[in-house]
Parts: sequence; C-alpha cells; structure tokens
Amino acid sequence: MEYIIVYFLIVQNPEDAPRFRLTILRRFRIFYLSMTDFNSIRQYNFPTIIRFGAGVINELPEYLLNNDCKKPLLVTDPTVQHLDFFTRIKNALSAKAISVEVFANIHKNPVKSDVLNGKAAYEATGRDSIIGIGGGAAMDVARAIALSIHHHRDLFDYDDLTGGDKYVTEAVPHFITVPTTSGTGSEVGRSAIISEDDTHRKRILFSPKLLAKIVFADPLLTMELPPFITAATGMDALTHNMEAFIAKGFHPMAEGIALEGMRLINESIEAAVHQSTLEARSKMMIASLMGAVAFQKGLGVVHSLAHPLSSLLDTHHGLANAVNLPYGMRFNVPGLEPAFKRMADAFELKDKNSDAVVQHLFQLNQKLGLPTQLRDIGVKPEHIETLSALAFADFCHPNNPKPVSQADFKQLYTEAL
Repeated sequence: MEYIIVYFLIVQNPEDAPRFRLTILRRFRIFYLSMTDFNSIRQYNFPTIIRFGAGVINELPEYLLNNDCKKPLLVTDPTVQHLDFFTRIKNALSAKAISVEVFANIHKNPVKSDVLNGKAAYEATGRDSIIGIGGGAAMDVARAIALSIHHHRDLFDYDDLTGGDKYVTEAVPHFITVPTTSGTGSEVGRSAIISEDDTHRKRILFSPKLLAKIVFADPLLTMELPPFITAATGMDALTHNMEAFIAKGFHPMAEGIALEGMRLINESIEAAVHQSTLEARSKMMIASLMGAVAFQKGLGVVHSLAHPLSSLLDTHHGLANAVNLPYGMRFNVPGLEPAFKRMADAFELKDKNSDAVVQHLFQLNQKLGLPTQLRDIGVKPEHIETLSALAFADFCHPNNPKPVSQADFKQLYTEAL
C-alpha cells in the first residue's frame, strides 16, 4: 500500500518524481535483500551459466559425469592446493570414479612458463577438461592452458593487444571455473593476463572461446579466507566496478552493473573481513562477478598504476589496486563531478561529492587494515622512474576518462609514496 500511495504522489506532483522514485527503489532494494536466502542455490546466465549458492560445489561431480568429463586437470595455486575444501573437492570427484590431476605450480603473478608447464601436465596425463579453482592467478593460468591445448603457435602470438585473437580458431577443452576469492571475477572472464618470464611484461590472451562453460560460485569456499586476502581481493573488485563505471566509451549496461557492484561491496566488505558472515561473503562474490562483467567497458589509471607494482615488486594485485585507488580516483575528478556524485550515492555517503568519495576510499582501506601509502608495501623513491615508464606502457589507461602521461604517473606515484 505504501508504494501505491507514493505512486499517486508522483503522478500528482511531477516535480517530486525523482525524489519519490528514488525512495521506492531504495525500499524495494532493502526488501529484496532482506528476503534473499543465501543458503539456497540459484542459477543465472550472464555472460555464461552461473550456479550460485552455499554448497553448490557439491554439484561438480555430477556435472562432469553428465558432460563426459572424467579426467579433469584441476588448476589452482600452491596455497589453495593444501586447503581442506580443495581436498574435499578432490575426494568428491574420486568417489565418483573421476580421475583427478592437480597442477598448482604457478606464480601469484602468472608467467608464460606456468602455462607451458600446465599444458605439458594436461597432455602427459591424458586429460579431457580443465577446472580453474582459486583466485585470479589460477583462473588466468587455467584459461591460458585451455587456449594452448589446440592452438600451437607461440603463446604470445595470441596477444589481443597485437591482434592475436584472430588466431584463436580452434576449439578449447571443456573449461569450468570455481572461484575461491571475491576479487578479480575471472571466473566469468574471457581473457587471461600472463607475463613474460624475463621482462614481466603483461600480455592479454582473449577470445569468447575462453569463457567458462559453467561457473560454480560457492561463497562457502571463501569463508575461511584470511582478513588480508579478503580485504585486498575485495578492493580489487571495488576497483573494477569504479573504473568500469567511469571508463571511456558507451556501455549503459556495464555502468548500471558497476554501480550496483559498488553498493554491494560497500555494504558487505567490512563484515566479510571482520566477521565473515555468509551474507557478506555472498554479496562480495556477487559483486566480484559484476565487476568482471562491467569492466568489459574498460579499466583505467588505477590498474595501470597497479600492474607495474606486481611486475617489478611482485605486489599482490588487489593490494596494489587498493593503495592506488584513492589517488587514481582523485586524478579523475575534474570534469567527472556528476559521475562521482552517483558513486557517492552508491556508497550512501552523506556528502554527495567527489571529495567525499576519495576520503571514503582512504577510510575504507584503513578500516580494512590495508595501507594507504606505497612506502608501506615496499616502494622506494628510486622505483618511481621505472614504475612510471611501465605504467605508461600499460594497456589499461587508454580507457581512462582522462589522458594520462608518463609525467602524470610519476606524480601519482610520488603522491602515493
């Protein structure tokens, strides 16, 4: 009844329509979320099939059997490989007479040799499918291995930045993803970022063929993540949503998804880090997926600041994004004040302006126990010249809403130091 009354007020007072419409949307959103049972398993398709909910990983063995996948290669990282839930996944597959081979010898910032070694393991053991289990590194390596199985050119011939996607012409093995963090959203991606072993230059392997056939997104797999990893990966997801929202280009759907992703992260990341409730973990996983969908519109200056830190200093990607996010967003403010007002509203800030958004990001890092200056993650003044050159050569900032020069990168690194 309340909504019907508001509807007539809008009709009778057109000048009040925006205010009452916003009230309706907010009330509906609160009602919807309060009715969501995160213990239930649901399915939605965007951009691939997503099976979501607590315990959904238990469906994996039956899915593999139904799709005649009896010899999967499980690609993960050295940490996940030894966790209890990973052992349970392996045991559940073995109990159904599914032959399991694990490949976990990967770097936290993946390099080409990781992929070639994984391909060798796939071929030597006669695998028939690939399952990426973990965070962004495991997903990237798993996806790149999938590409390499029936594509026999040099791996970096397929670099999307040099038009290599035209060579992706063959089928790929059945590819499944199982996220265990809420950060990169790589489980719904179509690309893999792999670095050169020697120079650590990042390359992008991209093709729609690299989209997972299905995603098993089970928030229970993230419940025991340490607070630091939860915080760093969560800020990575926030960076994806924020940069996608203001990136150059026209993509209204991506912008809407990004705004909702920001809102979900803002209301759940602190609880995920400090309390680890199922609701908070579920919302973070949803928002991470949303960020990865949204950033098909593009990323920007923050990712270009972050990538060299991973290449040069082996910094965790989410942490690199977290520290640089307030500085990169402040750089983008002039001329984008209306967009920052919308982000302030998504964060439910009292002051709807760009300054409030930037300060909120600094405060959020502090609340999550993350540093706010580069010196706290090992960056020294003598690194800045090299970092600036690498950042300027990065592939993300051309989509930034403002042009970024090498001098701008140097200034940003200096401010953040």
